[in-house]
Amino acid sequence: MNNKQDQLSKIKLFALANSLAENELDKIETKLDLNLGRIEKQEVQAKSYYLQFNSDYRKEARMMAQHYEVFYCLEKSIRSLVVELMFEKYGENWWDKVKEEIRKGVDLNIKREEESGFTIRSEEKIDYTTFGELSQIVTGNWEAFETLFKRGQRSFQKIMTNLNQLRGPIAHCCPLAEDEIVRLELTVKDWFRIME
Repeated sequence: MNNKQDQLSKIKLFALANSLAENELDKIETKLDLNLGRIEKQEVQAKSYYLQFNSDYRKEARMMAQHYEVFYCLEKSIRSLVVELMFEKYGENWWDKVKEEIRKGVDLNIKREEESGFTIRSEEKIDYTTFGELSQIVTGNWEAFETLFKRGQRSFQKIMTNLNQLRGPIAHCCPLAEDEIVRLELTVKDWFRIME
């Protein structure tokens, strides 16, 4: 085998090994629902109008998407936790333990949504509360949560207040400053720490 054929064989072998490695990484990403960042996410080009938006907005949206994803998971898990622990403590009628003011606001939000003609967002009343009201439900029924949040009500309130502040830019389409990105990461870690 001459030098040229030898080099060609090495290139083919390299390409084959790379292809096998990519295939295995694809399987791992699919199995573990991960994005290892190997392939740049495609812009939402399936929507013909997407590229008409300012490229700076699209770039900012991609950057903010990761923070939105974290907060989405966090907020959904907090709502689920509130329902679970309230049900555990008070049974099927746990919603009656929520402050009347919050229940009235939720009923109003549900009514507005039903009258809008749009698909309702949820069958669960907890999904019609604000993030701040979630905190009020917990502190107003602390006996249902005190065994989980062993560091106390004050720690819980401080973290929820910080999360609510950080939620604002994420939920209202404003970029997070570098310091706030760090603060979000630390506050999410604090959230999990108060349950240890």
